[in-house]
Amino acid sequence: MTYNDTLIRASYKQDIGHVPVWYMRQAGRYDPEYRKIKEKYTLLEICRQPELAAEITMMPVRKLGVDAAILYSDIMNPVASLGVDFDIVKNIGPVIDNPIRSKADVEKLRPIDVDKDLSHIMETIRILDRELQVPLITFAGAPFTIASYLIEGRPSKSYILTKTLMYSEPEVWQLLMDKLGDMVITYVRSHIQNGGKAFQLFDSWVGALAPKDFQTYVLPTITRIFAELSDLNVPKIYFPGVSSGELLPTLNKLQADVIGLDWRVSIAEGRKRTGGKFAVQGNLDPYVLTAPMETIKRYAKEIIDEGIAEPGFIFNLGHGLFPEASLDKLKELTEYIHEYSASALKQGK
Repeated sequence: MTYNDTLIRASYKQDIGHVPVWYMRQAGRYDPEYRKIKEKYTLLEICRQPELAAEITMMPVRKLGVDAAILYSDIMNPVASLGVDFDIVKNIGPVIDNPIRSKADVEKLRPIDVDKDLSHIMETIRILDRELQVPLITFAGAPFTIASYLIEGRPSKSYILTKTLMYSEPEVWQLLMDKLGDMVITYVRSHIQNGGKAFQLFDSWVGALAPKDFQTYVLPTITRIFAELSDLNVPKIYFPGVSSGELLPTLNKLQADVIGLDWRVSIAEGRKRTGGKFAVQGNLDPYVLTAPMETIKRYAKEIIDEGIAEPGFIFNLGHGLFPEASLDKLKELTEYIHEYSASALKQGK
């Protein structure tokens, strides 16, 4: 089997024979085989078993035919190395035993030690580097999104405690951003050194900020992360999460290759707002997958037509897959994306 580098080429705006596709949370709860594994092990227990984590990472590549694997992990995994106790609680998400509320709490965070604390994740990446015939995307949680969990103590809708610290104690906030930025840089660099072929920085909840606040309190750290990783010869993806359309015009100086879009901004508008500098990724509303297949294909066709209007397009969802999604529909959608985009690209040439 030949290596499928379509995602790499699309990330760099090079010629492709079909539009590459992968799905956020593609190794997950929509798959009955995965649900059986989760009856036996928690997410964190799986992550500590490299062979099992690698197998789960590869399952959607085999079952769906996607053009990339996304590492089976969690954005909270590196936080344990900072000295933070947390658990991933069913139907809630990350829950922090002792949330950060003061300068002293931030100062207690220690530097990440990948070799000591996260060697199991690096071993998973090495296994996948040997086994996969598609690129492995690794990932990290961006500083704002991680900070929101650390400060709130669990997922939040208002981010009131996060914003209170940000507005009231900007020096403490910056210290936290610096420490989390350092964590991301060290963690991602280790991923690529161990065989990762691309990485995505997930900033799932930063759309909760106004553009001015994003530019003041968050963007400098995001800019530093991509600048310090610019020597890595792999595609670099920034996903500013849901409801982030108003932030897109602020991103044009990032040393990234791809910007992920949610479904609230079209592919064409996303390119316009980012100045045409980046390849773009997205952006089907995940819940369109509840519709009949003909409707799903109609939505996908519109996205593909906009995507291939210019070089540099990767098909994805606007956020992650959900448990009720159909594996069969995802497989049929993946085949449709490949077949329709290959035909449309050929006609375009």
